[in-house]
Amino acid sequence: MIAPVDWGRPWLAPLRTVGEAVVRCVQGGASVAEALNASAGGQTERTFVPQEALPPGEAYEAFIARTGRVPTRDNLHDLFNGLVWLVRPAWKARLNRLQAAEIARRGVGAVRGPVRDALTLFDENGAWLEAPAPLVQALAGRDWAGLFGPLRPLWRQARLEIVGHALLEQLAVAPRKPLTAHVLAALPDRPDPVALEPQDWARKPFLPLPVLGVPGWWPANEDPAFYLDAGVFRPPRPPR
Repeated sequence: MIAPVDWGRPWLAPLRTVGEAVVRCVQGGASVAEALNASAGGQTERTFVPQEALPPGEAYEAFIARTGRVPTRDNLHDLFNGLVWLVRPAWKARLNRLQAAEIARRGVGAVRGPVRDALTLFDENGAWLEAPAPLVQALAGRDWAGLFGPLRPLWRQARLEIVGHALLEQLAVAPRKPLTAHVLAALPDRPDPVALEPQDWARKPFLPLPVLGVPGWWPANEDPAFYLDAGVFRPPRPPR
């Protein structure tokens, strides 16, 4: 059973067309893997297979890199993972190649290591922001008052796309104020959000953004008091 999804939410806009089609297919009796494959229409290098296709002992990311098949369970979490594969295949493929390379180099241990940890964090909880430089600078400095106050009109020129499937699931099921994305921001020398080398990923170059603070994404943030919650909109970390 797939929980109902309100595809009218602004954070689901990039996925809405394909997402609605996949859910209709599931409601008609298909598995999530079958529905994703049907929506792909053969136009993807990856196919979706039942979770049981993953051999015991083989790492999930290594299996995808080796076979081109994505193990998929019948739940909302894996449905959103599949939707991001359909909408952003190049990004997902790049993340998978880097994961598989790290697994081949280091093996699978008790901890992922800094590169795989960062890749997983973005894959599960990431977002991509294209915005005027003053917005990016304010976000990097956690200048919430400026970001959502005097700079608020600049958000009309920004585009925030959530690609972390765990974050998408949480927003679909129970949107709440503390949900925070790990954002990669567009830079003049980085037009592709995931075109980072392993050592760059290891530094976790993310900017935290409580996504319901984005203007137009949540009615309550029209009140400036929404941003006074220091447990969510946290001040900058003191320098080390």
